[in-house]
Amino acid sequence: MIDIRPYQDLGGGHHGWLDTRHHFSFADYHDPARMGWGRLRVWNDDEIAPRSGFPPHPHADMEIITYVREGAITHEDSLGNQGRTEAGDVQVMSAGTGIRHAEYNRESEATKIFQIWILPTERGGPPAWGQKPFPRSDRAGQFVTLASGFPEDGEALPIRTDARVLGVALRKGQTVSYSLGSGRHAYLVPATGRVTLNGRNLAARDGAAIENEPTLSLTALEDAEIVLVDAA
Repeated sequence: MIDIRPYQDLGGGHHGWLDTRHHFSFADYHDPARMGWGRLRVWNDDEIAPRSGFPPHPHADMEIITYVREGAITHEDSLGNQGRTEAGDVQVMSAGTGIRHAEYNRESEATKIFQIWILPTERGGPPAWGQKPFPRSDRAGQFVTLASGFPEDGEALPIRTDARVLGVALRKGQTVSYSLGSGRHAYLVPATGRVTLNGRNLAARDGAAIENEPTLSLTALEDAEIVLVDAA
């Protein structure tokens, strides 16, 4: 089963400094049929205006992954962590028992991100934050695990949930496949470019909710960059 969710049909809106689209119910957008997908709870497509951002606010019991598509995001939190994450790279925050953080675009041009929230396997635990570069060249033609709750994914950023976040960059005409385990839920979004997914067409920033598909076959109709969540 593959449910295509076109970008133009997503919730969200324009808020001056923020242009946002929600793949699932979030903030003022509520759709009882789109409350999440397995452990995946939020996938927001955000464009943040220069010299603006999200002021300090709290989170608890959520794994929050930020994939930077263009520009850079600057993180500050109540643990004293600070960091600037650039396009193509990833940051993660395990909110645990509670943390306050702020996310700013301190750049002179718009920053575009995917922000992904995944429910943790267990509530509580100490909050944590981390970031890591993931060169696009390493993802050329193959999926690379960016964040993972599985110890065997030692090169990925750690998250506390039964899930993986993966990325791949494809040249026009390239094909890549991914095996989806029984009972798993996948959600896939091309950050750029048009692709086919098991014969179904997706444009840039469309979403695809997937289950009961043992193998995912992706072919790039043009140069494309794709993000995939594989979750329980």
